[in-house]
Amino acid sequence: MAAAILDHVTAEALVQRFAPTSLDLDGKVILVTGGTGSFGRRFVDRVLGQTRPRKLIVYSRDELKQHEMQIELQEKFDAAKLACMRFFLGDVRDRERLTLALRGVDVVIHAAALKQVPAAEYNPSECIHTNVLGAENVVWACLTNRVKQVVALSTDKACNPINLYGATKLASDKTFVAANNLSGDIGARFSVVRYGNVVGSRGSVAPLFQRLIAKGADELPITDPRMTRFWITLNQGVDFVLSSLSMMRGGEIFVPKIPSMKMTDLAAAMAPQAKIKIIGIRPGEKLHEMMISQDDARTTVDLGDRYAIEPAFVEYARTPHAATHPLVAETFAYSSDSNDEWLNGEGLLAMLNESHD
Repeated sequence: MAAAILDHVTAEALVQRFAPTSLDLDGKVILVTGGTGSFGRRFVDRVLGQTRPRKLIVYSRDELKQHEMQIELQEKFDAAKLACMRFFLGDVRDRERLTLALRGVDVVIHAAALKQVPAAEYNPSECIHTNVLGAENVVWACLTNRVKQVVALSTDKACNPINLYGATKLASDKTFVAANNLSGDIGARFSVVRYGNVVGSRGSVAPLFQRLIAKGADELPITDPRMTRFWITLNQGVDFVLSSLSMMRGGEIFVPKIPSMKMTDLAAAMAPQAKIKIIGIRPGEKLHEMMISQDDARTTVDLGDRYAIEPAFVEYARTPHAATHPLVAETFAYSSDSNDEWLNGEGLLAMLNESHD
């Protein structure tokens, strides 16, 4: 496999890969669903630090997390910066509440989801209600309130899904892409961003390894020694969403070009002396993750630092990215095991350090 190994220096350069050149959010009303999660908190920090929105609304269902987030923001920003902040209690399952919350909103970032693969396998109806019906509710509420721009967060597991979580996110992706054909004279535009495992995010394997290492564990659990994953930092994820927001035309699924790493190399980088304990693949887990399948290659455009899967049905005014950028080869597929960028230990540790900034 011809692969570019990313060392510490190039990993740091990668951090800036998706940084938006400009943010046109001043004076706008922005709402982020699931705003108290890992992504939502970092997104709010970035928007408060770099722009001047008229309102920045956190929409989520956990009152304690909202309270804790307010305290954290008060420690980081002065009262003038926080004057735009609003915290709305609500669930994306509740269409009426969501419709009220979106009155006067210009931009929606949809980050709310149930994401744990084993939990989704065991509780399928709960995952469907939040990830599929919740997505439909967001689309409905956005159209009702004439929201102009909507970006929905997806996952690599939505491509060729084998688990329920991935299947629900694929259904969500299709819902947001198709919503553009419903907007008519409203002019609302809906796009999707799809990326891999977030280094250091809640529920990812890196924090689990860190906790085990801190407790003095002499072995780390790996489900299968062949397993590979795509990796992106939380800051990169936020930058990718913000930059995609600035270039979206509606209906595309944006996919970042990010490095892969073997799970055994991840464990070795974090704890060189620890042994590996093979515990077997969990229900619904893949050996390798894919973000673009060969079936999607026919409509996939190479935008330089990312790919865009163009919509199959377009019944609205839209200039395709393919008008100015090349399509990928028909045999192309973007999978973590055949990626041409790979992290080594130094690169992974650099990304871990960056994730705590």
